[in-house]
Amino acid sequence: MTQAHGGCLCGDVRFTVTWPSEWVAHCHCSMCRRAHGAAYVTWFGMAADRVRIDDPVSALRWYLSSPGLDGPRAERGFCTHCGSSLFFRSDRWPGELHIALGNLDGDADRAPMAHVFWDTHVDWAAVDPGDGLPRKPAPEVD
Repeated sequence: MTQAHGGCLCGDVRFTVTWPSEWVAHCHCSMCRRAHGAAYVTWFGMAADRVRIDDPVSALRWYLSSPGLDGPRAERGFCTHCGSSLFFRSDRWPGELHIALGNLDGDADRAPMAHVFWDTHVDWAAVDPGDGLPRKPAPEVD
C-alpha cells in the first residue's frame, strides 16, 4: 500500500495516510473560508483508520465549529504552535477524516472531483469555469 505524509507549518503535527483517498474536493463554505483565510479549501477525505497522526508535543487541538444543535456536530483540528488548519471531522461523515490538501507533502492520489458549497462561493476569487468540475450546493441539513 502506498503512503503519503504531511504536517503543519512548524512540523509539530505530522500525519501519514495510506491511500486510497475517498475523494478530493474544493469547499467554498463560509466556515472553511474563515478557518483557512482563503476563498476556498481543497480537502481530501480519508477513512479515519487509514490516517496516523503524530503529535509528540501535544500541539493538535480540536475546535468545535458546529455543536450539532441544528445540524451535524463538526470539529476542526489545528496546530496550537503555528496555527495551521489541518483536519475536519463531522457526524455527517462518520469514520472519515478530512485533511487540507495544502498540508500534504506531495500530491494526492487523485485530482479534485468537485466544487462543494458552490452556492456560497465568493465572487472576488476567480475559479476557472473550464475546469470541468461539477458545482454542488450545500447539502440539506438532516
